[in-house]
Amino acid sequence: MIIELGKPFIASEYQVKYATTAWERRGAAALRRAVFCEEQGLFAGDDRDAIDEIATPIVALSLLGIAADAVVGTVRIHEAEPGLWWGSRLAVAEGHRKVGALGASLIRLAVASAHARGAIRFLAHVQSQNAPLFQRLHWRTLDIVDLHGRPHHRMQADLDFYPPFRTPDAGFLALRKAA
Repeated sequence: MIIELGKPFIASEYQVKYATTAWERRGAAALRRAVFCEEQGLFAGDDRDAIDEIATPIVALSLLGIAADAVVGTVRIHEAEPGLWWGSRLAVAEGHRKVGALGASLIRLAVASAHARGAIRFLAHVQSQNAPLFQRLHWRTLDIVDLHGRPHHRMQADLDFYPPFRTPDAGFLALRKAA
Protein backbone atom coordinates (compact mmCIF):
# COMPACT_ATOMS: atom_id res chain seq x y z
CA MET A 1 0.00 0.00 0.00
CA ILE A 2 1.33 3.39 -0.99
CA ILE A 3 0.28 6.35 1.09
CA GLU A 4 0.44 9.60 -0.79
CA LEU A 5 1.16 12.57 1.37
CA GLY A 6 -0.49 15.82 0.41
CA LYS A 7 1.34 18.94 -0.54
CA PRO A 8 3.30 20.65 2.24
CA PHE A 9 1.22 23.03 4.34
CA ILE A 10 1.38 26.60 3.08
CA ALA A 11 -0.29 29.14 5.33
CA SER A 12 -3.01 31.37 3.91
CA GLU A 13 -2.12 34.26 6.23
CA TYR A 14 1.17 35.80 7.32
CA GLN A 15 2.03 38.45 9.87
CA VAL A 16 4.67 40.90 8.65
CA LYS A 17 6.26 42.78 11.55
CA TYR A 18 9.43 43.86 13.29
CA ALA A 19 11.19 40.89 14.89
CA THR A 20 10.45 41.49 18.57
CA THR A 21 11.27 38.13 20.14
CA ALA A 22 14.41 36.01 20.32
CA TRP A 23 12.83 33.15 18.32
CA GLU A 24 11.87 35.57 15.53
CA ARG A 25 15.43 36.94 15.36
CA ARG A 26 16.87 33.40 15.39
CA GLY A 27 14.44 32.38 12.64
CA ALA A 28 15.41 35.38 10.52
CA ALA A 29 19.12 34.57 10.92
CA ALA A 30 18.54 30.91 10.05
CA LEU A 31 16.51 31.85 6.96
CA ARG A 32 19.21 34.25 5.78
CA ARG A 33 21.85 31.52 6.18
CA ALA A 34 19.67 29.07 4.25
CA VAL A 35 19.10 31.50 1.36
CA PHE A 36 22.35 33.44 1.10
CA CYS A 37 24.88 30.81 2.25
CA GLU A 38 23.44 27.42 1.40
CA GLU A 39 21.16 28.12 -1.57
CA GLN A 40 22.94 30.99 -3.32
CA GLY A 41 26.49 30.46 -2.04
CA LEU A 42 27.06 34.21 -1.62
CA PHE A 43 28.67 33.80 1.81
CA ALA A 44 30.59 31.00 3.50
CA GLY A 45 28.88 29.80 6.67
CA ASP A 46 27.16 33.02 7.79
CA ASP A 47 26.02 36.27 6.18
CA ARG A 48 26.06 38.40 9.34
CA ASP A 49 28.04 41.64 9.18
CA ALA A 50 28.49 44.87 11.15
CA ILE A 51 25.14 46.20 9.90
CA ASP A 52 23.37 43.52 11.94
CA GLU A 53 24.53 45.31 15.10
CA ILE A 54 22.44 48.38 14.22
CA ALA A 55 19.78 46.99 11.88
CA THR A 56 16.12 46.40 12.65
CA PRO A 57 15.09 42.91 11.50
CA ILE A 58 11.65 42.44 9.96
CA VAL A 59 9.98 39.04 9.60
CA ALA A 60 7.09 37.39 7.81
CA LEU A 61 5.54 34.76 10.08
CA SER A 62 3.35 31.99 8.73
CA LEU A 63 0.20 31.75 10.81
CA LEU A 64 -1.42 28.52 11.90
CA GLY A 65 -4.82 29.79 12.95
CA ILE A 66 -3.90 32.79 15.09
CA ALA A 67 -0.53 31.45 16.25
CA ALA A 68 2.77 32.26 14.57
CA ASP A 69 4.27 29.05 13.21
CA ALA A 70 7.60 29.90 11.54
CA VAL A 71 9.72 32.71 10.10
CA VAL A 72 9.28 32.38 6.32
CA GLY A 73 10.54 35.80 5.21
CA THR A 74 12.90 38.47 6.44
CA VAL A 75 14.60 41.75 5.60
CA ARG A 76 16.62 44.22 7.67
CA ILE A 77 16.67 48.02 7.66
CA HIS A 78 19.07 50.56 9.08
CA GLU A 79 19.67 54.29 9.06
CA ALA A 80 23.12 54.93 7.56
CA GLU A 81 22.96 58.66 8.24
CA PRO A 82 20.14 60.98 9.29
CA GLY A 83 17.27 60.50 6.84
CA LEU A 84 19.11 57.93 4.67
CA TRP A 85 17.82 54.38 5.21
CA TRP A 86 18.88 51.10 3.61
CA GLY A 87 17.14 47.78 3.28
CA SER A 88 19.11 44.58 2.83
CA ARG A 89 19.11 40.78 3.07
CA LEU A 90 15.56 40.29 1.78
CA ALA A 91 14.87 36.55 1.88
CA VAL A 92 11.78 34.36 1.53
CA ALA A 93 11.81 30.64 2.31
CA GLU A 94 11.85 28.56 -0.86
CA GLY A 95 8.50 26.87 -0.19
CA HIS A 96 6.81 30.26 0.30
CA ARG A 97 8.10 32.18 -2.72
CA LYS A 98 5.06 31.33 -4.82
CA VAL A 99 2.76 32.90 -2.21
CA GLY A 100 3.04 36.09 -4.23
CA ALA A 101 2.81 38.59 -1.41
CA LEU A 102 5.65 38.03 1.04
CA GLY A 103 8.51 39.82 -0.68
CA ALA A 104 6.32 42.81 -1.53
CA SER A 105 4.88 42.91 2.01
CA LEU A 106 8.34 42.82 3.60
CA ILE A 107 9.46 45.64 1.30
CA ARG A 108 6.32 47.65 2.11
CA LEU A 109 6.85 47.40 5.88
CA ALA A 110 10.58 48.11 5.55
CA VAL A 111 10.09 51.34 3.61
CA ALA A 112 6.89 52.56 5.32
CA SER A 113 8.26 52.00 8.84
CA ALA A 114 11.53 53.77 7.96
CA HIS A 115 9.44 56.59 6.48
CA ALA A 116 7.67 56.88 9.84
CA ARG A 117 11.08 57.03 11.53
CA GLY A 118 12.23 59.98 9.41
CA ALA A 119 13.48 58.47 6.16
CA ILE A 120 13.75 60.99 3.37
CA ARG A 121 15.58 58.50 1.14
CA PHE A 122 15.44 54.68 1.12
CA LEU A 123 17.94 52.60 -0.86
CA ALA A 124 18.77 48.94 -1.43
CA HIS A 125 21.18 46.83 -3.42
CA VAL A 126 18.92 44.37 -5.24
CA GLN A 127 20.05 41.24 -7.09
CA SER A 128 19.35 41.75 -10.79
CA GLN A 129 16.75 38.96 -11.00
CA ASN A 130 14.69 40.74 -8.30
CA ALA A 131 14.84 44.25 -9.82
CA PRO A 132 11.55 43.85 -11.75
CA LEU A 133 9.67 43.19 -8.48
CA PHE A 134 11.09 46.37 -6.98
CA GLN A 135 10.28 48.35 -10.13
CA ARG A 136 6.64 47.22 -9.87
CA LEU A 137 6.73 48.49 -6.28
CA HIS A 138 7.79 52.01 -7.33
CA TRP A 139 11.55 51.74 -7.07
CA ARG A 140 14.01 52.99 -9.67
CA THR A 141 17.49 51.82 -10.55
CA LEU A 142 20.21 54.38 -9.88
CA ASP A 143 23.08 52.23 -11.17
CA ILE A 144 24.31 48.64 -11.39
CA VAL A 145 27.19 47.42 -9.23
CA ASP A 146 28.94 44.12 -8.61
CA LEU A 147 28.50 42.80 -5.06
CA HIS A 148 29.62 39.38 -3.87
CA GLY A 149 30.42 38.45 -7.47
CA ARG A 150 26.92 39.19 -8.79
CA PRO A 151 25.27 42.19 -10.45
CA HIS A 152 23.04 44.24 -8.15
CA HIS A 153 20.87 47.25 -8.88
CA ARG A 154 21.34 50.14 -6.48
CA MET A 155 17.71 51.19 -6.22
CA GLN A 156 15.70 53.94 -4.55
CA ALA A 157 12.12 53.71 -3.31
CA ASP A 158 9.60 56.40 -4.21
CA LEU A 159 8.49 57.35 -0.69
CA ASP A 160 5.26 58.86 -2.03
CA PHE A 161 4.02 55.28 -2.48
CA TYR A 162 4.94 54.27 1.10
CA PRO A 163 2.98 56.31 3.64
CA PRO A 164 4.50 56.23 7.14
CA PHE A 165 3.53 53.10 9.09
CA ARG A 166 3.74 53.72 12.82
CA THR A 167 2.97 50.30 14.34
CA PRO A 168 5.65 47.99 12.90
CA ASP A 169 5.96 45.93 16.10
CA ALA A 170 2.42 44.66 15.48
CA GLY A 171 2.77 44.87 11.69
CA PHE A 172 -0.02 43.75 9.38
CA LEU A 173 -1.48 40.62 7.80
CA ALA A 174 -0.49 39.52 4.32
CA LEU A 175 -2.72 37.01 2.56
CA ARG A 176 -1.59 34.29 0.17
CA LYS A 177 -2.66 35.11 -3.37
CA ALA A 178 -5.11 32.65 -4.90
CA ALA A 179 -3.49 30.08 -7.15
